[in-house]
Amino acid sequence: MKYVNLGTSGLRVSELCFGCMSYGRRSWRDWVLDEEEARPFYKKALELGFNFFDTADMYSLGTSEEVIGRALRDFSRRDQVVIATKVFNPMGDGPNDRGLSRKHIMDSIDNSLRRLGTDYVDIYYIHRFDYRTPIEETMEALNDIVRVGKVRYIGASSMHAFQFAKMQFTAERNGWTRFVAMQNHYNLVYREEEREMIPYCREEGIALVPWSPLARGFLAGNRARTGGGATTRSKSDTLAENLYYRDEDFTIVDRAVEIAQERGAKPVQIALAWIRRKPGITAPIIGATRMEYLDDAVGALDIALSDEEMKRLEEPYQPHPTLGHN
Repeated sequence: MKYVNLGTSGLRVSELCFGCMSYGRRSWRDWVLDEEEARPFYKKALELGFNFFDTADMYSLGTSEEVIGRALRDFSRRDQVVIATKVFNPMGDGPNDRGLSRKHIMDSIDNSLRRLGTDYVDIYYIHRFDYRTPIEETMEALNDIVRVGKVRYIGASSMHAFQFAKMQFTAERNGWTRFVAMQNHYNLVYREEEREMIPYCREEGIALVPWSPLARGFLAGNRARTGGGATTRSKSDTLAENLYYRDEDFTIVDRAVEIAQERGAKPVQIALAWIRRKPGITAPIIGATRMEYLDDAVGALDIALSDEEMKRLEEPYQPHPTLGHN
């Protein structure tokens, strides 16, 4: 494992980010591992050199944060790991239990810190764009939690590039904390981010930390055109079927499978090798519900695709509607 700067910040993170949505409560999603099942994954991730861990308050409605907090306290030192969490999605039934209002941000960071068992989070992401809250209110609240030491850096996740640019401009104009990272939806079968968001982030020195670089497992090559697949998640993940599963998406997977066979690798490793070669990518977020998935991800770091292989993978792509922003 190597370590890279998070954009133009001085923060050093592992070149793969360990996603923790899969750990929490099975009652939230039937493919989620409970705490005892999850703990060995944290231990192995640390042994493999991961220092970058990503969760969100909404994952298992807070339980994911509790699990990661206890695991990292037991298996590492707080100053040796980078913990990221997020705010925006509903955490209750009340009218202020969601969004990016000052109230919800202030309440949410305190709740996340309590669940994580830490005094601060390294990166605090806004999980989506809030159409109901003025940008100035959101950016000032984020600046305030940085200034009091509850958050070290801030990031954002899927939105339109013009929205992200407006938020950055608002922060800069007021002397407030600017975003250092964008967690966007990007993979071999969804490349719309190449039009505006990725060029903007590269120009501004903002780290790109893509979510779903394996398309929710679709790029493993084990999905059926009629829907579903061989794993527990693939059988119940209707979101993946809404995002992907077009004919040209399967054609791209077929190309990944072919190249994997030629190289004696796995399709997911080819997909990770592809995204890591794309300009501006800092640390794709990978999840694991089987130990071999971690080994596969780290093994992909040694694969350098040729220009010809990159062309073969990219050639079948067809434009998609905007996906993953909400």
